[in-house]
Amino acid sequence: MANWNDPQPSGWSQAGLNASAGLAGRGAVYDAGLRRYMLSIYNYMASGILLSGIVALLFASSGMAEAVFGTPLRWLIALAPLAFVMIMSFGVNRISTTAMQAMFWAFSVTMGLSLSSIFFIYTGPSIAATFFATAGAFAGLSLYGYTTTKSLSGLGTFLIMGLVGILIASVINIFLQSPGLAWGISFLGVLIFAGLTAYDTQKLKLMYDQVAGTDFAGKMIVLGALTLYLDFINMFTFLLQFMGDRR
Repeated sequence: MANWNDPQPSGWSQAGLNASAGLAGRGAVYDAGLRRYMLSIYNYMASGILLSGIVALLFASSGMAEAVFGTPLRWLIALAPLAFVMIMSFGVNRISTTAMQAMFWAFSVTMGLSLSSIFFIYTGPSIAATFFATAGAFAGLSLYGYTTTKSLSGLGTFLIMGLVGILIASVINIFLQSPGLAWGISFLGVLIFAGLTAYDTQKLKLMYDQVAGTDFAGKMIVLGALTLYLDFINMFTFLLQFMGDRR
């Protein structure tokens, strides 16, 4: 006998429950994949920063940095990280995932060599304090970029324009040697890379939809780690000019 008190067909309720369970299952799989993807990016980034720090400290304490920075080799050390960034960014479609990983570690080493000069300018405790301050700020900003539902794309355009502006100002100040302009560049640099940390985190999160389950995902993890590494290091070096105690 039909149940006239039930407004739905007899099979509708079970089918709806199965469909809801299926959607929930797919959502859980997606969330787990996104977490693994972002965690891999952060692990690569943190490992790269750690490697750079170790190389910088060993290179400076060995006395080799002081000898090298007085020769033309200093330009090779300064420009090598930029060369790796350009090759990895523009050659990502042609370079294998393994090669991208190897280049990221090589970049981290050369960046460590380049950063070793800060140990001749600032005291060790002030470098450590600035590093931990940067790490705390980075964690908060990246968490905001990951969790916010507000699109940061408009902010990203503004920040990139600001980045171009401080690069031009930095080149000009090489000739002017203005302390006031240098402080202004550092102040804007901290703000710009703080904003880029949140923007880049959101952009990497959104890109998961495009690369999930593809061979490009491994490359995107390395490239994402490189992006966040640069945000962290630039924010650190600009902030060091405010917090660092000079020798």
